[in-house]
Amino acid sequence: MVETLGTTVDFRATMSRLATAVSVITTRSGSTPIGMTASAVSALSLDPLQLLVCINNHLYTRTAIAEHGRFAVNVLGEGSEALARNFAASKPDKFAGVDTIDDHGVPVLKDAIAAVVCDVAAALPGGDHTIFVGDVSHCAHRTDGRPLLYFAGSFGTLGT
Repeated sequence: MVETLGTTVDFRATMSRLATAVSVITTRSGSTPIGMTASAVSALSLDPLQLLVCINNHLYTRTAIAEHGRFAVNVLGEGSEALARNFAASKPDKFAGVDTIDDHGVPVLKDAIAAVVCDVAAALPGGDHTIFVGDVSHCAHRTDGRPLLYFAGSFGTLGT
């Protein structure tokens, strides 16, 4: 095991060893769809149904979620690396060429293997991030999907 002093770089390298599912967080700013790739997503509660997402305070997505009051977590499946990179990029229209459904007030990605739509229940400070607790209003999943994972700075998949 490599021991380090606990700097930001060390912490990031250490936490990169925690394999996570790759999700795209979507919301709206007025009529404009907003989205970003994220890995800091977790189920929180079954009673009530809640999950949480952690969004960097410097990102516009954070402001859009706070203002709109609703967001969706779109879990990406194997083979969705291009979609993950698209929503991780800094560009004006991340939704160009991306199929979405907007039945719940926020865009939901058609290619997601699972999606959860939430109303913001709380926004809590978390250092340089905001922790949004969401009350689940809708959820759906495909039974044939396998997740896209992120580990040590690279995308990957589950072994067989």
